[in-house]
Amino acid sequence: MIQNETTRKVIFITLAVLCLTPLITPPVALLLGLLVAQFVGHPYLKQNKKYTTMLLQISVVGLGFGMNLHSAMEAGKQGISFTIASIIGTLLLGALLGYWLKIDKKTSHLISSGTAICGGSAIAAVSPVIHAEEEQISVALGIVFILNSIALLIFPPIGHALGLTQKEFGMWAAIAIHDTSSVVGAAKVYGQEALEVATTVKLTRALWIIPLALGTALVYKDNTKKIKIPYFIGYFIIAMAINTYVPAIHPVSPFIVQAAKAGLTLTLFLIGAGLSKKTIRSVGVRPFIQGIILWVVISSTALWAVLSLVD
Repeated sequence: MIQNETTRKVIFITLAVLCLTPLITPPVALLLGLLVAQFVGHPYLKQNKKYTTMLLQISVVGLGFGMNLHSAMEAGKQGISFTIASIIGTLLLGALLGYWLKIDKKTSHLISSGTAICGGSAIAAVSPVIHAEEEQISVALGIVFILNSIALLIFPPIGHALGLTQKEFGMWAAIAIHDTSSVVGAAKVYGQEALEVATTVKLTRALWIIPLALGTALVYKDNTKKIKIPYFIGYFIIAMAINTYVPAIHPVSPFIVQAAKAGLTLTLFLIGAGLSKKTIRSVGVRPFIQGIILWVVISSTALWAVLSLVD
């Protein structure tokens, strides 16, 4: 680990700027971030979560300027049956695995929630409702981020090996990959149509954070905690509507979308840089086993459903 603060900042900023160029793809950005976390050290680690979340949301809204609202609604409609079944199934299986592996209920529920819906966003929404401790949150986030990193790297090659169409891959990625950032990153590598389908289905899926948090509050009998609603999804829909119904935006739209894609690549670099050795060490063996089993089950089930049911 480099001790000189100035040197760390120079390396970090240089790599971050490179991630905004076409030279760096999303998987490479994530790997660069992981290398920084392990061998250089993140000079702005305390601010990382805040800026990662902000940049991701802005980038997702920017992607909306490259999508047609009617096509997106059709894709979201087709993915809703997959979404409901997979969310309920993942939560039930997660509860059973947590009991079987003797993991404390709160950690188990956070891992299940993050796998079922939207990774870190779901964990952030549910954790205050169940009064989760910092260590429990760190374990759940660590598992989700590690598996996200793996998914971003292996999903596109698997998709090509199986001969998945753009639509099939977008649907599969949206259901099987935890965080929006990795879903969009993997789909971007696969193709433009896959990106549109994956983004729409994933954000439709993310809306289920609200009923999940409400249901969790009922189970844990706590109505005092505020639920975090992902308002940026509304801005994403507005962006799509503008692109669909306001032709004057079309000359500018490609530049907005290009900037959004660059922002997403930088987001993945920041996520990788936030996976410090401490975060990785905090993940216990049994919670990690739960996370892997849930991920494998939802990935394989979603793949079967997509291949069987998507037109």
